[in-house]
Amino acid sequence: MATISVPATVPSPAEDCEQLHKAFSGWGTNEGLIISILAHRTAAQRRVIRDVYSKTHGDDLLKSLDKELTRAFEKAVLTWTLGPAERDALLAGEAIKRWSPANRVLIEIACTRSPEELLAVRRAYHDRFKRSLEEDVAVHTSDHFRKLLVPLVSSFRYDGPEVNISLAKSEAKILHGKISEKDYSNDEIIRILASRSKAQLFATLNHYHNEFGNPINKDLKSDPKDEFLSALRAVVKCITAPERYFEKVIRLAINKMGTDEGALTRVITTRAEVDLKIIKDEYYKRNSVALDRAIAKDTRGDYEDFLLALIGESNA
Repeated sequence: MATISVPATVPSPAEDCEQLHKAFSGWGTNEGLIISILAHRTAAQRRVIRDVYSKTHGDDLLKSLDKELTRAFEKAVLTWTLGPAERDALLAGEAIKRWSPANRVLIEIACTRSPEELLAVRRAYHDRFKRSLEEDVAVHTSDHFRKLLVPLVSSFRYDGPEVNISLAKSEAKILHGKISEKDYSNDEIIRILASRSKAQLFATLNHYHNEFGNPINKDLKSDPKDEFLSALRAVVKCITAPERYFEKVIRLAINKMGTDEGALTRVITTRAEVDLKIIKDEYYKRNSVALDRAIAKDTRGDYEDFLLALIGESNA
């Protein structure tokens, strides 16, 4: 499901570090050399490269990259080079700092990562910002959004396959009742969406559809302009169909007037080692255009080359 390609024979971390150092030396920066290394190494390999680079050259690789690169290409390379938990902690921090009701990054992180991955993000956030993720979410959000987001980012869902069918039926009834009353921020709705395992939620939402005639997200569209309803739909989509959620984020990032490079970079860098192959297939199914062609049409230069490398394509 991942899209990055790693060479059959990978150079040693020391060799990669020397090549990266060479890319930073002399007149100009060899961006192609940087892409050829970092875009084709796993998270574990990149972590070792950072460690070896620091010991060998006395500088943080991220700082060297920051000095040498610019604009969207710089942002993409720096985001990618971070480890998954460290990256998500940084993205969460940026989302909190610039939070608005339309921001879905916290929902993405809380609902598409495994319980252990989300716990690692919370630890990384604590280490980086010297505050807890939960307290910052609580401080920077308000009203219904605070009520939803704090339990989402605090959750440690059961991650097994077991399902309680009678519970699924009763909680589907609760969800339908509260949604019918338009009591969208009801404690029970948030409790169910924020705490139940993904397997349990699948069963509950399937029963909701079968028993009451509509998918829950259709019933949560009574007011398309309501950002809280949109947030609830994002929670459901991230849990039940993350590939469709991320396909839409990419589609909107590319199709709008002017590329939303932040959203495009975020999805490509966070999903390239997870499920980007599925997202690519979903993108083609939805748009009848291959994702690499859409990216090549909408981006330029080293930024384009880097994203294409991460999605398993080449601009050569």
